[in-house]
Amino acid sequence: MNNARPLPRPLAIASWIARLIVAVILLQTLFFKFTGAPESVYIFRKVGQEPWGRYGSGVVELIASVLLFFPGTVALGAALALGTMGGAIFFHLTKLGLAVQGDGGLLFALAVVVFALSAFLLGLHRRTLPLIGAKL
Repeated sequence: MNNARPLPRPLAIASWIARLIVAVILLQTLFFKFTGAPESVYIFRKVGQEPWGRYGSGVVELIASVLLFFPGTVALGAALALGTMGGAIFFHLTKLGLAVQGDGGLLFALAVVVFALSAFLLGLHRRTLPLIGAKL
């Protein structure tokens, strides 16, 4: 059952822009995770989750990216991305540091952008969440 109400045009446009930004950021990191790029291996080794954490987070990010493009699953995709980026931010703040291997904090900044936009999308599309959407 879809409990979504049509969004006003400006919010619908903002939703699509946010979905595209989140998906592009998530999808561009998949290449590095799935090919075992040295930076990616370093990160997951540092947090004690190499290789399965790297593969697992890549799969979750791929699923989240796909879900963002279907009207009934935007909130699920946003929730997955929010959780994944919450983990990334946590590890940046506790084990990795803001800058990783001289990236000037780029990975941390991208995680914050994805986290913020995913929170926006989850709030905007919360009524489509299975089981609890109608109550929100």
